[in-house]
Amino acid sequence: MSKRYRPNVAAIILSPSYPLESKIFIAKRNDLEDAWQFPQGGIDEGEDAKTALLRELEEEIGTCNVEIIDEYPEWISYDFPEAVAKKMPGFDGQNQKYFLLKLKSVSDINLNTKDPEFEDFKFVDSREVVNGAVSFKKVVYLEVIKYFRKKGYL
Repeated sequence: MSKRYRPNVAAIILSPSYPLESKIFIAKRNDLEDAWQFPQGGIDEGEDAKTALLRELEEEIGTCNVEIIDEYPEWISYDFPEAVAKKMPGFDGQNQKYFLLKLKSVSDINLNTKDPEFEDFKFVDSREVVNGAVSFKKVVYLEVIKYFRKKGYL
């Protein structure tokens, strides 16, 4: 039986001080103990990845005031652990398209959205991104960060 992956977008957001400083936005989930991640979300039926990206940013961090710098050239899949799979019926994991963005203004961030997913955020060095990430996302995070570092962005 083949696995079903939810189409998803994810945002690696650089601070407004980029390129003088290469700090990356991560947000602390409000439903998991000390879990930090990139903003991400599903792609709706009939929606392209860039449209989904901007919608998800608005829904999750209260702003889509960003500049798209680049995108990871491939889709990356990962499997959900059993506990997460139960919350996402019909899907075994996610198939993600990653974008590298520059935030235009930190003051635009508002985590008090209609359905808040995050309770805090910070900007960290690219080497620190995986420190608070949930285990099943770490390999993907490392791969995408490595790609953008190799291209000279980080």
